[in-house]
Amino acid sequence: MENFRKYIVLWLSQSVSQLGSSMTSFALVLWAYEQSRSALSVSLLSFCNYVPYILVSMFVGAFVDRHRKKAIMLAADSIAAVGSVAVLLLLAAGHLAVWNIYIINAVIGITTAFQQPASSVAVGKLVPKDKISNVSGMNSFSHNLIVVFSPMFAAALFAAGGLSLILLVDLLSFLFAFCVLLFFISIPDQFVKKEYKSPFAGMMEGFCFLKKEKGIFYIMLTMALINFFSRLTYENILSPMILARSGGNSLTLGTVNACMGIGGIIGGIIVSLKKESRHKARAIYISASLSFLFGDLLMAAGQNGFWWSIAAMAASIPIPFIMANQNTILYRKVPGEMQGRVFAVRNAVQYSTIPIGILLGGYLADYVFEPFMCAETEFTALLGLIVGKGSGSGMAVMFLCTGICGFTVGILSCFNREIRKLNDVC
Repeated sequence: MENFRKYIVLWLSQSVSQLGSSMTSFALVLWAYEQSRSALSVSLLSFCNYVPYILVSMFVGAFVDRHRKKAIMLAADSIAAVGSVAVLLLLAAGHLAVWNIYIINAVIGITTAFQQPASSVAVGKLVPKDKISNVSGMNSFSHNLIVVFSPMFAAALFAAGGLSLILLVDLLSFLFAFCVLLFFISIPDQFVKKEYKSPFAGMMEGFCFLKKEKGIFYIMLTMALINFFSRLTYENILSPMILARSGGNSLTLGTVNACMGIGGIIGGIIVSLKKESRHKARAIYISASLSFLFGDLLMAAGQNGFWWSIAAMAASIPIPFIMANQNTILYRKVPGEMQGRVFAVRNAVQYSTIPIGILLGGYLADYVFEPFMCAETEFTALLGLIVGKGSGSGMAVMFLCTGICGFTVGILSCFNREIRKLNDVC
């Protein structure tokens, strides 16, 4: 119980730091768009973060298992803070450029590749196994609370003191979380003393473990596909679509984004308070299917802010259930001494499709679906009865496609024999 109390303190301090980082990310998007007036340049901010993160994740598992998790987390967070300092200094000198942020984001992606598996293993050491599902709900709650409030805080600070003020607040939040972890949190360690001659060796051990635990590997593969569909639309073209279909109404866009965060908060609260699901694997895919069915399809068919807001909540409420049940399965099936390698492989596999979705979504919207819906054909007329016509209707058709595809993947995954074996993990 003492370790669980330590986790609560760690969770609170890390949430403060994440709020600062989220405000900085939001402000950098605003700043980059002001400089370039290019949607692609903004998409590349995420792209430059994810690609190094995914590539490095394949090799860090053995390193995490062989070293102190607390030291890795402190070092990774410190390097990320140096990135914020670099942005602040370049801004003060009047030399900050968008390409500077690309490089800094790439460095942060590399540090995150070390920090996330170390943090995941630390959670397994501090939290009792019967509380993993509740902790996942707490994380979803804090994450979505940040999603709701960080743009508001960032906008207020940006208006008061510009990007420099937000960077200073971010550094103060980092310093607070760093001191809490350094002085008040001790993380039990279970070291792997084996020496590796090749950086690929640890990764191969992670894959060898997953070769035996096929159900877990299939979950990672199907979640990679689900992440791809999600990045194509909800986390990519949602803002352009709503702006296009609402006549550029930023209030409508802000309301929809807030409802998405509120939905995640509701889901996180439910997960943190409820008993864990009896059929964990089934709960993952039923939740994903419901998210695509009611979120994407309703977002496609919606014609005003009310229905878009309902769709945003319907899409985000099931997400904490997906994460909670996946984490419960992983922590109970993966031995403690293997968790660093397996979590690192999970990050590389499960998030590998995100950069593709980020780039492909914008391209398909601008050059395929929007021109397609401008053509006067019987098929586009039929689609127009579902999603409407005019600017943004092509992006609405993309939501229609991802809703159908995501729902199908979720339902079919429920019937996979290896995945079904994980339903009753205890």
